[in-house]
Amino acid sequence: MGGFLLSIIMNQKLYLQYDISNLSPEQSEMLIALLDMWGLQGFEEQEDALIASAPPGEVDEEEIDNYLKSGGFVYTKQLVEQQNWNAIWESGFEPVIVDDFAAVRASFHRPVANVKYELIITPKMSFGTGHHATTYMMIQEMEGLIFDGRRVFDFGTGTVVLSILAEKMGAASILASDYDSLCMENGFENVAANNCSRIVLIQSEYPPFTGSFDIVLANINRHIILANLVLLSGRLANGGFLLLSGILKSDEPDIVQATKEAGLTFLHTRQQGEWIAILVSKPLQGC
Repeated sequence: MGGFLLSIIMNQKLYLQYDISNLSPEQSEMLIALLDMWGLQGFEEQEDALIASAPPGEVDEEEIDNYLKSGGFVYTKQLVEQQNWNAIWESGFEPVIVDDFAAVRASFHRPVANVKYELIITPKMSFGTGHHATTYMMIQEMEGLIFDGRRVFDFGTGTVVLSILAEKMGAASILASDYDSLCMENGFENVAANNCSRIVLIQSEYPPFTGSFDIVLANINRHIILANLVLLSGRLANGGFLLLSGILKSDEPDIVQATKEAGLTFLHTRQQGEWIAILVSKPLQGC
């Protein structure tokens, strides 16, 4: 994963920045998952280091410091001034091409030839460009599902990239939700940029308590998936598919067991580095 991909801070004069050095790629990816859960919102991966940031006062510094110290991580912490994150992101962002299936690019890139679906995404303050392994694998897995005429729910939608792809693949309707108002703002922009008309965006921390969906997409994290898995299963139509990511390989046993307890059938796991995507289904009634 390169560049700033997670909830980038844009409206703070000062922000708290952790510079963590001497990291392997695997350690960097694991730290991103943990620090994101603890409230850090902006991440930049470098060759052997990670820069993580958040508005001061919105994270538990003592908890983060204790974890980093106990793990033997080398880091510094400081308050730094706001930068032009869009300019930084644009300088390093390259299109993401998933085989000949899909390409994710920004509006300032040239069109990508020889792909079935082209998505125009400007992430700004949201997660999901395809650079990160989790989004990339979600797109790969979506290629194997039939979206034509299906009802789709995209939980934790971020940039709305997966919902946009679902519409381009023929979904009849897509409900996309995220708890973050900045993601909503960015999402509406991306929906308009792709001329989508069947995506409904709502700001919510939880899945809907009513309705039925043929395909549910959830690229979030282990904690949120486990907390909402029963509700997600309840919203899934019989014979429907639930595609999960934002989880590490080490989380696989817990996630798979939880899906079974929720009445779902495990189909397969896809892995890229330390990250995985899991596909499960809801049995047809009487099966």
